[in-house]
Amino acid sequence: MACRRKVRWFVGKVTGFKEYTRELPVRRPVAERIHDYFEVYQPFPEEKVRVQGARCMDCGIPFCHTGCPVNNIIPDWNDHVYRDRWKEAIRVLHSTNNFPEFTGRICPAPCEASCVLGINEPPVTIKLIEKTIVDRAWEEGWIGPEPPETRTGKRVAVVGSGPSGLAAAQQLNRAGHDVILFEKNDRIGGLLRYGIPDFKLEKRVVDRRLDQMMAEGVRFETNAHVGGNIPAQDLRKEYDALLLTGGAEAPRDLPVPGRDLKGVYFAMQFLPQQNKVVAGDAVPEQILATGKNVVIIGGGDTGADCLGTCHRHQAKSIHQFEIMPMPPPDRHSSTPWPLWPLMLRTESAHEEGGKRDWAINTVKFTGDGNGNVKQLHCLRVGPPPKFEALPGTEFIIEADLVLLALGFLGPVKQGMIEQLGVNLDARSNIATGADYMSSVPGVFAAGDMRRGQSLVVWAISEGRKAAASVDKYLMGSSTLQ
Repeated sequence: MACRRKVRWFVGKVTGFKEYTRELPVRRPVAERIHDYFEVYQPFPEEKVRVQGARCMDCGIPFCHTGCPVNNIIPDWNDHVYRDRWKEAIRVLHSTNNFPEFTGRICPAPCEASCVLGINEPPVTIKLIEKTIVDRAWEEGWIGPEPPETRTGKRVAVVGSGPSGLAAAQQLNRAGHDVILFEKNDRIGGLLRYGIPDFKLEKRVVDRRLDQMMAEGVRFETNAHVGGNIPAQDLRKEYDALLLTGGAEAPRDLPVPGRDLKGVYFAMQFLPQQNKVVAGDAVPEQILATGKNVVIIGGGDTGADCLGTCHRHQAKSIHQFEIMPMPPPDRHSSTPWPLWPLMLRTESAHEEGGKRDWAINTVKFTGDGNGNVKQLHCLRVGPPPKFEALPGTEFIIEADLVLLALGFLGPVKQGMIEQLGVNLDARSNIATGADYMSSVPGVFAAGDMRRGQSLVVWAISEGRKAAASVDKYLMGSSTLQ
């Protein structure tokens, strides 16, 4: 009787997690980086990245897979990096993620939060390794156009060119469909282009991927506002399927007295203007923080993006207020491993200056008599969900510019959504089935437009899954993953 041999596959160096410590690139000096819009991290030696790959354990069940919305095969490419097999690493990385250069820069890395090593040690630097793999692949010329061998004759319109729309468009084009991507702005990229500052994501990183997609056959239409200058029903007549990936662009407002004063803006009125200026555009009457007392209301990523931009504008003072209580410095017991941890996070913008404060609610704005905001009237509040006002904690703070970074309430309903007549879910997002199809046959939705405000990695995941569903709808089956 033949005996079976048990084979163990060791990932990284068997004892690497015991021998090496977690190490990350150093950020450029604050005094230097607040005068430019280049990415904040200094180069990190490739040999050190290989050492970080060696820390990946033979953990048996890699929970990083479940922490990653695109199901990146993380242990495999960690092992390839450790063994200096970079070409194999990018092949594995691209098998699940169209744009690892985006996630490797701006994703908060839920994979690292669920790393098994992270139970009692600093987790593997998965995000750093991912970014290094794809940047090395671009430098070596390993990434190029992958046009389909044949065309199906089917036409698909994708509306919205953020990461979800881009991922879906690339997948559908590679399946052989003729894909036209419609973007209401003057440039392709969605929030990658006009939401995330260049010091987090330089736009050359986006542009090189767009060049690849155009060479593969994807067509881009800019200044094409579906539901505006392009009636949504026209697309339904002209295309075999329609995929909506327009994002969650309806901002949460702060309806308090004085909200209509000049100088109070949504974050997404402020941030895109600076991205346009960095791209070389002239922006008449640009919203500037230069020399002003600035208050940012909202403590999330968008608030941090506003903070970093205000530093580069050379604001006089900056305060960032959050209504939630201050998170603990380490993982809270309510979010044990492998859950995404509730804990204080410090972005590069927070290192650059300004003051953060928590458990603060703004009750009104007052002006200078000429319609310009001059003061915020605030008070401290108790914990959620009630956020009860704490007596005797009222205070006033001077402000010449107020930026509202309070999140988003779903997609904009006027225009395309109303014209198509698709059903909405309880959170006012586009309702779909498990196949990503809306209540209107042949009309699909993905990304923030379907699930609400979320992460770039979720957007890419949604775009890929929706593309597979569209392909199956058109062809009866799909090999897309």
